[in-house]
Amino acid sequence: MRQPSVPSRREFLAAALGAFAAGCAPGSDWVRSPRESGIAEVNGTRLYYETAGSGEPVVLLHAFMLDTRMWDPQFEVLAGSFRVIAYDARGFGRSAVPGEPYSHADDLAALLASLGARRPHVVGLSMGARFALDYAVARPGELGSLTVINAVIGGWQWSPEWLTSYAPIVEAGRRGDIAGAKQLWLAHPMFAPAREKPEVAARLKAMVDDYSGWHLNHRNPERPPSPPTVTQLARIRVPTLVLIGDRDLPDFQRMAQSVAQDVAGARRVKVPAAGHLANMETPAAVNAALREFLARG
Repeated sequence: MRQPSVPSRREFLAAALGAFAAGCAPGSDWVRSPRESGIAEVNGTRLYYETAGSGEPVVLLHAFMLDTRMWDPQFEVLAGSFRVIAYDARGFGRSAVPGEPYSHADDLAALLASLGARRPHVVGLSMGARFALDYAVARPGELGSLTVINAVIGGWQWSPEWLTSYAPIVEAGRRGDIAGAKQLWLAHPMFAPAREKPEVAARLKAMVDDYSGWHLNHRNPERPPSPPTVTQLARIRVPTLVLIGDRDLPDFQRMAQSVAQDVAGARRVKVPAAGHLANMETPAAVNAALREFLARG
């Protein structure tokens, strides 16, 4: 687990504030302006969070092996109009590793309550989208809108192709080869578009290197929703945006289509030239889509 005493992440990003005014142009440096940060002691755990801006809350949920830093291309853009909150889920970034049984939906609810953030606009990518969907079906009256990017859906039946490609990562973790599992993860076809962009690849690697690896060689006591979220998508009754990188893998294309079909009124938008980490690979397009969607209230 990364500790707050690690070298400043300002070294990780250069100052290019004008780029964010333009929606973070491709190839530009990312900006990491001062933010409030803290540790929320909720649900028997400790969750690291960052927040900036004012207005309606927008909460950002990160992908597997990553942390709050993945949202740097969006944070300042959205903080100009909203109160933006990003946090590290249990076992990731600066948050505590799991112990007792828990649910990410309950963690999110408790964090928001501790910060006085009511009816948030919830945005998640990949694993973070799974948490967002779980929250939306468990607490349908407690969010203002939902955005999922290259979503994972709880209870989804993965294709044989995906299971085959992911199996070596699982096997490496189970035998305790955390470094090897991370290398395999970074080399996965899912990240091929990210690897084509040196800045994105470097930032992806930095986050994966910092990841504790806890989930790779421990049994996660997470309590999934019952019945599975994939069977409850019709319960979601808030404005929903489904973003999908047009270069993402087939399983994620199918999950995006499933959310778009099963959530009443959901809008599905393809992000051109984007793979799985669309918010990092094509930030200008994702920022524009988010700002347009959130501006509708």
